[in-house]
Amino acid sequence: MKTKYWTYLIITVLGLLVVYMMYETFSQPGVADLEGHYQEISHARNENNTGPVVRVYAVYTSDQNWEEMKAYGDYMPHTKYGNTKVFFFDQDMEQLDLNLSLPFFDKKYQSSCLGVYEKSAMGEVSFKKNPFD
Repeated sequence: MKTKYWTYLIITVLGLLVVYMMYETFSQPGVADLEGHYQEISHARNENNTGPVVRVYAVYTSDQNWEEMKAYGDYMPHTKYGNTKVFFFDQDMEQLDLNLSLPFFDKKYQSSCLGVYEKSAMGEVSFKKNPFD
């Protein structure tokens, strides 16, 4: 009788622990939780899975909330020893071709670029407002 009690207690505690871990896993904040409107225009990534992974994103935003733009960049994927760049634009361009090296996009779009977020290979974050002014 006593062993049944302990068995049910342990199973209940483990079940509650699993439910709690699943809740914490699936309720993490993300891009959808930001107040502003963000729409990915284009992205590029090199196919190198063994060395540094380079990711470049172009994102349209309707407002200039710098803290949220930085938070958006923080939510973007990053690989250890890789580099992630996110360019924020105030115009929704239909076709923007991104490159993995300088210049990352056509110079005619530089005037529409509000800011650039970069996470370097060592995890250092930088955010520049109006980088082409």
